[in-house]
Order: sequence, then structure tokens, then C-alpha cells
Amino acid sequence: MDHGIIALTRVRLAYIPSRELDALTSNHNGLTKALWWATLVDESILREWILNVGRRDARERVAHLLCELHARMELIGLVDGKRLALPLTQEQLADATGLTSVHVNRTLQRLRAEGLIEMGGGALTIPDVAALREAAGFTGNYLHIKRRLLVT
Repeated sequence: MDHGIIALTRVRLAYIPSRELDALTSNHNGLTKALWWATLVDESILREWILNVGRRDARERVAHLLCELHARMELIGLVDGKRLALPLTQEQLADATGLTSVHVNRTLQRLRAEGLIEMGGGALTIPDVAALREAAGFTGNYLHIKRRLLVT
């Protein structure tokens, strides 16, 4: 791999040797299609993040990341009302958005002052998801959530 992966929370991990994965995909057409589709979605996300870092200002970038995290966590049932766990440091948010941690701090303060987010205790609350999405220019189409719901 040309990159590393870390877990921010507890995870369950399984290793599937490539020879077994080859056998599984050869014998299960649905699995092959699902993996291919997941790869296409990953490419869609990559394109969105190139746009995010290249064209959006700091406020839009951070708001966009928070919207994406909300949408993904909502999909798997990890949003409680308007609140979700967010065990990320400002340095990690900075790395994800291509900003400095000082700039992320100022941006989070601005989003708080605008009433778009509340943060504390390792959690994020979004009082008005539609307002934060508008501030971020976030549609979430690139996540293909509706299609994902049809596939499962």
C-alpha cells in the first residue's frame, strides 16, 4: 500500500489473503459487483476531496468534512438525534482539510459563533443540518447514499 490506515475508535479487522479473495470474487458475482461499485464510490469521494482542498475556503472545507462525517455516520446508525461522536483532534481535522491546526481552530470557533455546530466531550452536535450543508456547499451526491441503500 502507498498509504497508512489508522483507527480512531475500536474496530474489528479481518485479513483476507488475496488468493481467497480471488476465489470469493470468482464464485460470487454479487460480491464482485459490490467491490467494484465500492471502488467507483471511492473514486467519486476522491474527486470531491480534490475539489474541497483546491477550491473551497477554510470555512467550507471544515463544514464540508463535518457534513460528510455526519452523512456517513447517519447511514450506519451512529447519529443520535443531531449528535455524533467525533474523536478527532484539531490537528487531525487540519490534516484532513489541508489547513493548519490554528486555522482549523479559528474556523471551528466561527462555525460555533454562527450557531452551525456545537462541539465538546468528543462529540459534535449539528443543530441545523440543512444550514451547515448550505454553508459547506454539501450535497452528498458523491457518496451515492441512495444507491447504497438500494444495494444493501
